[in-house]
Amino acid sequence: MHKHHSALGLAATPSGILSGADIAKLRPVQPVTLLRPHAARRAARFFAEKFPGRSLYAVKANPSADLLKVLWNAGVTHYDVASIGEVRLVHDTLPEAVLCFMHPVKAAEAIAEAYFEHGVKTFSLDTLEELEKIVEATSKDGVPATDLNLLVRLQVNNEHAKLSLGAKFGAQAEDVKALLFATRQAADALGICFHVGSQAMSPAAYAEAMGRVRDAIVQAAVTVDIVDVGGGFPSWYPGMEPPPLENYFAIIHESFEKLPISYSAELWCEPGRALCAEYSSIVVRVEKRRGSELYINDGAYGALFDAAHIGWRYPVRLLRDEESDVRPIEFSFYGPTCDDLDHMAGPFELPADVQAGDYIEIGMLGAYGCAMRTGFNGFGTERTEIVQDEPMASLYAAVEHRRSNVVKL
Repeated sequence: MHKHHSALGLAATPSGILSGADIAKLRPVQPVTLLRPHAARRAARFFAEKFPGRSLYAVKANPSADLLKVLWNAGVTHYDVASIGEVRLVHDTLPEAVLCFMHPVKAAEAIAEAYFEHGVKTFSLDTLEELEKIVEATSKDGVPATDLNLLVRLQVNNEHAKLSLGAKFGAQAEDVKALLFATRQAADALGICFHVGSQAMSPAAYAEAMGRVRDAIVQAAVTVDIVDVGGGFPSWYPGMEPPPLENYFAIIHESFEKLPISYSAELWCEPGRALCAEYSSIVVRVEKRRGSELYINDGAYGALFDAAHIGWRYPVRLLRDEESDVRPIEFSFYGPTCDDLDHMAGPFELPADVQAGDYIEIGMLGAYGCAMRTGFNGFGTERTEIVQDEPMASLYAAVEHRRSNVVKL
């Protein structure tokens, strides 16, 4: 994946790239994205082997075709798609993959194309209007489809999540009974799904949501074939150190076993961040220092959207020929554009002697960071390298992460 289009990139095509430290030695002028396929494979295998049900990769977290192939080869066969663009992407990349259209509000044209042209049978909804739309869009010559998996999305508490996703979607409690009953009539397989929010920091989030599922099933007195606990599985970031994922899986399994459902009912989940956060990082150059503010060559309109707009903190480390023995202090970042909003407050801890010309690796950007880049103001990232070292943090690797945030080259 060596893309060297201009003299502003790496001086020469490197070989045997092992880490961000190796990249820094080449003194790149533009940011360099580092990919770790081995980390994504490990995460996928973890879910495939340990989650007590089926795992659907949430494509929105990182829609890279290369990543999709890595996950497929590691055992992920089902994909949560949220738009017709994602449907087309995954179908073209992985023709044998099973696609589940889990956005609760879809265009009728998108539903029809997904069903008739791409073989999508699974759809989510949270209103009677959406149910009617799905039934009509998948009918042929006035005859409704008989092979639909329809999942009703419940609105659940998001208080355990660092980023709430509970306001926009989800059927209200007073509407659930009628919606489940109507959906049961139209579905070959009826499901219930929910989303506890992004980066859920406690397994209790799933236990509470499963309680809502139990209440809904009892009140509606319907046979449920699928229970989908959605996404929200966390990754590690500074100040956000979650419990082991096995704890989440155990509580989900225990709650699922207590539901009034048939023995053949399926348990699903939709990990996004948890499968791809460790997949990539980025090496940036410090262009200027102003006190505790560092001007770097990537930012809010690049891979650091979340750092700017919702205050997300990422692990950072200084890549320098000579190791610094200066104590760390807290910095904020400015990105390369002319926009004041291109600011990442952090704080990001780095040695106090960091200066212009230094290189920094910013980790855990595989989820959303890579997906939300723009070319605003003419800035962007062209360099992409596969590296073989471990991600800066991991919930999967049994390795001891060094406490120092300085890497000696």
